[in-house]
Amino acid sequence: MSMTPEQAAWFRETFTRLVDNVDLALLGKREVVGLVLAAMLAEGHVLLEDAPGTGKTSLAKALAASVQGTSTRIQFTPDLLPSDVTGVTIYDQQNHRFEFHRGPVFASIVLADEINRASPKTQSALLEVMEESRVTVDGTAHEVGRPFLVIATQNPIEQSGTYKLPEAQLDRFMLKISIGYPTLAVTERILVGAVDRNPSANLEPVITTHAVADMADLAASVHVDPAVARYAAQIVEATRASDDTRLGVSVRGAISMIRVAKVYAAAQGRHFVIPDDIKTLAVPVWAHRLVLDPEAEFAGTTAETVVQRALAAVEAPLARAAS
Repeated sequence: MSMTPEQAAWFRETFTRLVDNVDLALLGKREVVGLVLAAMLAEGHVLLEDAPGTGKTSLAKALAASVQGTSTRIQFTPDLLPSDVTGVTIYDQQNHRFEFHRGPVFASIVLADEINRASPKTQSALLEVMEESRVTVDGTAHEVGRPFLVIATQNPIEQSGTYKLPEAQLDRFMLKISIGYPTLAVTERILVGAVDRNPSANLEPVITTHAVADMADLAASVHVDPAVARYAAQIVEATRASDDTRLGVSVRGAISMIRVAKVYAAAQGRHFVIPDDIKTLAVPVWAHRLVLDPEAEFAGTTAETVVQRALAAVEAPLARAAS
């Protein structure tokens, strides 16, 4: 059953309240907060490529506090082991049985800080849990629950001692975005309140984690017209056919677009997706999935440029409301 206009209005109101609440801790970044929240409600994950000290930890904590969830932070280092992320099974001599001790990945919001500093083996510890929301240790599956959002960060400046994320793992991130530095006015507001080192601790929850799961289920019922789905597919095909790419947007990337576009539409108070939703989300959803041709990259072509060219090459259908 498709979302009704009344449900869309409620979704928009609740979504706005959540963004307002997180904005109390992460000042002046409403657009970024909205995108991260949309990824969570679409049950995807986010890669933040940004300089240190831009509020990544504050974002994760504020989001968890707003939904009465839990948050953990994993500092990825070269000596971090996969079991340090997922957990480990230990033999209990008193009870004479093996017991699973959960790792930090068991939380509502997991901040994987500087993920590219860990070895590929440790990075791969996140693959199963990001795709299936569960961890398998010694043949036993452990569910992480809902909501579950991984916010991974990597520093675009300091690259010494880092391991580039493989394409298969990049493809598992629904969005890649950047928080960026605040404006002068916002920086002044931050400095005035600099005594409070943990602003998210004072946030009141807006909804419960159960309500977040309900919102995710509701967003999945947003209507997508076949013409809009075809439009997204044509853009995906254009990235694959481009002379500037060796690898275009994957099928997973196309599915991720539809999932997050549904949430984005509902956040605007609509019970249907329009082509402009695809256009707005195209770069953060698709650019990081492209593998550029070396010669094109050397000539200055970026993944964002390829996506924009694909958008320009495909004619958007007329927007139609769901009946």
